[in-house]
Amino acid sequence: MSLNSVNIMGNLTRDPELKNTPSGKTVCSMAIANNRIFTKNNERVTEVSYFDVEVWGPQAENCGKYLKRGSGVIVEGRLKQDRWEKDGKTQSRVRISANNIHFMPKRTDEGSAPRGSYAQGQEPSPEAVSPSDIAWEE
Repeated sequence: MSLNSVNIMGNLTRDPELKNTPSGKTVCSMAIANNRIFTKNNERVTEVSYFDVEVWGPQAENCGKYLKRGSGVIVEGRLKQDRWEKDGKTQSRVRISANNIHFMPKRTDEGSAPRGSYAQGQEPSPEAVSPSDIAWEE
């Protein structure tokens, strides 16, 4: 038995990139930054980690349509390792393969926007673009 589960919250470091596979499936690639703040020797320290994320299907299309650099998201998924050969050496990378992407409300000048609303009212509610009842296929 094994367990491979990731839940992480962060902000996009670049605009999402949409692509279609030869079989017609849509995939969205993005990267998020996650901050860990702690105290060391009576000083506040911020540790930033960066993660590559991929999401498939209709949720990928929604990410490409509604997210941009700086958008806040919660990612639910699993770790996926890719391996390949380059110049006779084995290369690898680990990324998050997302099952669900939850969009976070945009911030206003006064702080956080109320739950389910957006600063300028341009996007639909997160529930409308991030359903959790869709079956995903890779």
